[in-house]
Amino acid sequence: MFKKILIANRGEIACRVMATAKRMGIATVAVYSEADRNARHVALADEAVHIGPASSRESYLKGDVIIAAAKTTGAQAIHPGYGFLSENEDFARTCEENGIIFIGPKHAAIAAMGDKIASKKLAANAKVNTIPGFNEAIDTPEQAVEIAKGIGYPVMIKASAGGGGKGLRVAFNDKEAHEGFASCRNEARNSFGDDRVFIEKFVEEPRHIEIQLLGDGHGNVVFLNERECSIQRRHQKVIEEAPSPFISDETRQAMGAQAVALAKAVKYQSAGTVEFVVGKDQSFYFLEMNTRLQVEHPVTEAITGLDLVEWMIRVAAGEKLPFKQADIQRNGWAIECRINAEDPFRNFLPSTGRLVRFQPPAQTMFQSDTEHLQGVRVDTGVAEGGEISMHYDSMIAKLIVHGRDRHEAIAKMREALNGFVIRGISSNIPFQAALLAHPDFVTGNFNTGFIAEHFGKGFHAEDVPHSDPDFLVALAAFVRRKSRERAASLSGQLPGYDVKVGQTYTVITLNAQGEHHFDQVEVDDAGGLGTAVIKLNGKNFAIHSNSRLNDIAIEGTVNGQPFTAQVERGSVKNPLVLQVQHHGRRIDVLVVSPRMAELYRKMPFKAPPDLSRFVLSPMPGLLVDVAVAPGQKVQAGERVAVIEAMKMENVLFATQDGVVKSVLASKGESLTVDQIIVEFA
Repeated sequence: MFKKILIANRGEIACRVMATAKRMGIATVAVYSEADRNARHVALADEAVHIGPASSRESYLKGDVIIAAAKTTGAQAIHPGYGFLSENEDFARTCEENGIIFIGPKHAAIAAMGDKIASKKLAANAKVNTIPGFNEAIDTPEQAVEIAKGIGYPVMIKASAGGGGKGLRVAFNDKEAHEGFASCRNEARNSFGDDRVFIEKFVEEPRHIEIQLLGDGHGNVVFLNERECSIQRRHQKVIEEAPSPFISDETRQAMGAQAVALAKAVKYQSAGTVEFVVGKDQSFYFLEMNTRLQVEHPVTEAITGLDLVEWMIRVAAGEKLPFKQADIQRNGWAIECRINAEDPFRNFLPSTGRLVRFQPPAQTMFQSDTEHLQGVRVDTGVAEGGEISMHYDSMIAKLIVHGRDRHEAIAKMREALNGFVIRGISSNIPFQAALLAHPDFVTGNFNTGFIAEHFGKGFHAEDVPHSDPDFLVALAAFVRRKSRERAASLSGQLPGYDVKVGQTYTVITLNAQGEHHFDQVEVDDAGGLGTAVIKLNGKNFAIHSNSRLNDIAIEGTVNGQPFTAQVERGSVKNPLVLQVQHHGRRIDVLVVSPRMAELYRKMPFKAPPDLSRFVLSPMPGLLVDVAVAPGQKVQAGERVAVIEAMKMENVLFATQDGVVKSVLASKGESLTVDQIIVEFA
């Protein structure tokens, strides 16, 4: 067994590999870019080596620098994680040539299966059903359009070295094929250093189901059941679960057998995943093979009780798998939510900056520990006070739950999301909460078009369902009442100026358009510390909580049922505001006396300024293109600028017809949120 390994990655996956290595008694070496100098994975490692500037092209994608770091520190093996160099055959070969073990498949298997074009050819030769398409690299946008027309729209334009939704577009007409080809090439070149692109038929209403494999160097390959990954947004997975609520056991066995046959054909060893697109009738087609550890591997670990990172390391060290296919378990149900730094209420634009507060829910399951299941696990590479950088992808953490069945797993996930506190940047937690509560998700009636179908016009606050919105109002009144009680109990108050607790309050739910809602509430102490009965709209909410007044995450019971919610005091605009969040729904309220509420009704509403003649940067990022010039006439929907952030290109379009008055930002400039790029006359 190795004594020391280097992890050629960053973020949560680097921390994840270190957890298993530590348990196995293996020393770890981290590598880090300038942007990650103070990152969590650096602090967790036994040693750390600086490998270059913030850009991944100058750091985490520099294979020669990473191999040099392994040699310098005496690391015997390199674990690549996912992304970056994990599916780079040249890097794997160079590791082998330098006497360093690559903790993954041999370079020949990566060459055969990791490359999307090569793997499709191999699958076709093996008589595996594949999706119709053009499997050669395409050189020009014009060629891409002709090929797309020949296949028939819609088509999927994909980077050969792609992954994680990078370098992928769906085109429904010639214009989208032309533009999508250019964007895919740019993203692929920037993310993977390989700009080859191919095209295949886009199967409408498909499910994305993948088979997890594990092979050793002795010819043994087993499949570890499947993962359902159909809940996707822009081809990036949002929620993953194991097993799938859709396929039958007969289909599961057939998919598993086919995946194993493909793996054996290339003498595959290590963890790998074969992805399938599955039709309504449970017919399935080979999509691609990922010759690495997947982001969503924890759900497989939960239902099988196997530590996949451990077995990657053991296989790389030459060990034989001690279990057969019949030994693989399928215990309970696991779900993973990807917690991303993006604002779902602003079309999921990236959100970067400092994590002012980062408080995940309490964990009862842990990385590299498959003894303690049926609980909650958080995989992350950040800590409170850390920075979410514009240079890397948007994932902050992965939230994993394991239950006896799917119903219990969904309930656990919703409650865990309630207690996940993230401040300083926006996150997609409200969106995750809405997805988990959607009737079609709950019943398992969905496909990869689920999010586009139900949230095709964007995601808005009113899209977040709640079984009883009055509970949020009642909780605000409860917190305010307990705060007043504490203030009234302080000694030394001047006569006539002492704090009055009061029994009657008005809760004003604030609205950005000035259409505020007023609720009258009565509060009864119910004779207990941390207890009160809130009377609101003919309902009683008996709330009990031992949480402290300065806690953001509040736990307690309401009418005997447990709850976790978030209550934050004060906002940038008003220090008296209470922000209350539960099941993804958030309200901003003032809890005041009835007299103060009367006066508040008379306050004039100040409308926000009209910014329609400006094109503003919706996020921090790099301005990679400005497509207009002063004096130019622009039509609504016309491309104005392109911003790159978190390895994704974001195109800004004109919202109305107009003439460009001035361009106020230059190509190559680093932009801040709401910085003016273009002004119209």
